[in-house]
Amino acid sequence: MIAYQDDHSGKGITTLTIARERLAEAIELRETGRARQDQAILEQARTLLLELAAAYPDDAEITFQTAIVHDNMGLEREAIPFYTRALAQGLSGPELERCYLGLGSTYRGLGEYQLAEETLRRGVSEFPQHRALQIFLAMTLYNAQQHREAMEIVLTNLLETTSDQTIAYYRRPLAYYATHLDEIG
Repeated sequence: MIAYQDDHSGKGITTLTIARERLAEAIELRETGRARQDQAILEQARTLLLELAAAYPDDAEITFQTAIVHDNMGLEREAIPFYTRALAQGLSGPELERCYLGLGSTYRGLGEYQLAEETLRRGVSEFPQHRALQIFLAMTLYNAQQHREAMEIVLTNLLETTSDQTIAYYRRPLAYYATHLDEIG
């Protein structure tokens, strides 16, 4: 986190407050740019986040947000060092879940399946109920030719989350086959 520093102006404004306001502005720009698929807005967010990252190099949240903006812009390789730094800086909470997912899916998208699998397994280990982490892990396992485990994860998640009555009717045999796909008869 950003350390408290008073600017001694007597107005009560701190660099912490200013940095948090700039971070909130950058996140809003990033979200708007992402939603609109507008590279110019994303570039504004990226510029602001890179400035914040330079000013506050030990702030895990700023580092993480900088990773995300690079990912949103299709600059996956540039995102990786920010993701890994955010993890090393002790990112926590929902941002940590998203960081594992972002880094793992970035590795996967770049064809670095072993790194993707390691990252996503760490995420699933720390956040076992996070469905998206599990599904991204399943996709990575599929890419790494580990089809059985990938299908088991997907089928298990489907059975645990579906409200489709036709699938629910077959819940028991599907649950069995999730771990026995290679059995015949």
